[in-house]
Amino acid sequence: MGNKVAVIIGGGQTLGAFLSSGLAENGYAVAIADLNQANAEKIAQEINLKMSCNVARGFYVDATDEQSVIKLANTVDTVFGRVDLLVYSAGIAKAAPITEFKAQDFDLSLQVNLVGYFLCAREFSKLMIREGIAGRIIQINSKSGKVGSKHNTGYSAAKFGGVGLTQSLALDLAEYGITVHSLMLGNLLKSPMFQSLIPQYAEKLGIPAEKVEQTYIDKVPLKRGCEYQDVLNVLLFYASEKAEYCTGQSINITGGQVMF
Repeated sequence: MGNKVAVIIGGGQTLGAFLSSGLAENGYAVAIADLNQANAEKIAQEINLKMSCNVARGFYVDATDEQSVIKLANTVDTVFGRVDLLVYSAGIAKAAPITEFKAQDFDLSLQVNLVGYFLCAREFSKLMIREGIAGRIIQINSKSGKVGSKHNTGYSAAKFGGVGLTQSLALDLAEYGITVHSLMLGNLLKSPMFQSLIPQYAEKLGIPAEKVEQTYIDKVPLKRGCEYQDVLNVLLFYASEKAEYCTGQSINITGGQVMF
């Protein structure tokens, strides 16, 4: 196992899987937790094959369920014995005009994007504190946590909440040397989440579906979408000792689209 242990919530697919692999390549042992346990175990196997050693394990978690998160923390503690980095990458988005937005979809967004972050930060910070580890907690957030998003009220509200939670966690955990940050991502144009929303964005914008990606690219000063590697690059810095004097920040990875 690597010297440091990273737990990636929502690590069984897409961005979370990419971050899990990237962390393993940078010396972490990785606990990959996902609602889809088969996916988590598959990604772990792929990483172990790639690294030619057993640095990854897959686990089940329902981040919105308190007992499930507690069980995961206990299991990770048993298997790895420590936690140095928690990455909360679980997320969900439902798009609809406010007049048609279902209360159950709004609540689901709060549960997955915000409550799950709270539960995981609470339980894994306990392990860091117990071991005297000046650990890192990093939430994968969105530019929708800094600027409102049309037809995405549930997602944006939850992501704004994540910024406040990050700042509060940073204050609570500063005395232990544990730092907390949110990474505010631009549009991951090639991600399944964005691709799934293209028909709704096309309707919202009144344009053909095939023009949606370019329309979003045109909004970015650096003229491209956010890529998984962009996220990993920033994550690795804020997880490192080089960033030990930074905490409670919401760091934009938006190509200049959001600058505050």
